[in-house]
Amino acid sequence: MIALRHGALRQLAPAVLALVGTVAGFTATATPSHAAGGYYSVTLATALDAPKRLIEHGVAWSCTGSECSGARDTSRPAMVCARISQKVGTIARFATPDGELSAEELARCNGGKA
Repeated sequence: MIALRHGALRQLAPAVLALVGTVAGFTATATPSHAAGGYYSVTLATALDAPKRLIEHGVAWSCTGSECSGARDTSRPAMVCARISQKVGTIARFATPDGELSAEELARCNGGKA
């Protein structure tokens, strides 16, 4: 009886491990990289009156109060900043997972509005 159980366990173990690996792999790839709020993180100089969702140059944006987040684009962050600035107003902070725009880049982003 014990030999039967151990033999069955030996045959079942690879299938269980494959299933666990598949579930773990699916979970890792099914979660978008911007799930925590977006690739781009923006702080506006002035809060919006109401939440706003928009698509600018193919990037989906979601804004609430003075915070906006957007999905990743292939453009340089300074270009993305300039485009969204035209739609939501002066930007006080623009960041990606790689870092924030400098004060000079923000001034160009805002087109002299700051």
